[in-house]
Formats: sequence, C-alpha cells, structure tokens
Amino acid sequence: MIKNLKNLTGSVTILFAGLWLVARIILEYFGFITDGNDRTTGIKDMRDEYKKANYK
Repeated sequence: MIKNLKNLTGSVTILFAGLWLVARIILEYFGFITDGNDRTTGIKDMRDEYKKANYK
C-alpha cells in the first residue's frame, strides 16, 4: 500500500513538472514571461522571427 502511494505521488510530481515546463515554454515564446536568459534559451530569437513573419 505504501509502495503504491509513493509510486503514485512520484508519477503525479513528474506529470506536473512536465506540464509546467511546457506551459513555461509556451508563455516565454509569446512573450508573457521571461526568465532573463532569452539569449541562451533561444526564445527571444523565435519570438522575433514570429513577429517578422507577420502571420495572420
């Protein structure tokens, strides 16, 4: 019982960590948040290319 509970909490933790990572990447891409390391993550370059393409 305790072993199953530990496995479940570990799985849920990993699930939410993955979802948070995806959410942060999307928010950084569209410029809603920044971590101060835009040059190393490449998010700023992708955002600039998106603006230049002027998608409609």
